Amino acid sequence: MRVLAGLFEGLESQTPYGGRAVSWEPVGSAWLKPGPQRRRDKSEPGGVRLVEMMTAETRADTRLTTGRVLRFGGADWRIRSSETVGGQALLNLERIS
Repeated sequence: MRVLAGLFEGLESQTPYGGRAVSWEPVGSAWLKPGPQRRRDKSEPGGVRLVEMMTAETRADTRLTTGRVLRFGGADWRIRSSETVGGQALLNLERIS
């Protein structure tokens, strides 16, 4: 089953208090064919976090670059890597809970 996902790019700016703020600007949309989700725990100094990973297939598009976010199914998925094969893009997506 294919789903329509919004594509967003994070734009960082500095706040008046010296911090950083990220606003998400829409870049476009893409039809995705998501694969099964995989879950694993990721140990960090602050504790353990749950990481969900997924592979998705879509048409090749130069806007689908590493670091951008696809929003579908009520969740934000970061593009970790992409590979283009024969006009199709295979995306490795990650979501940290």
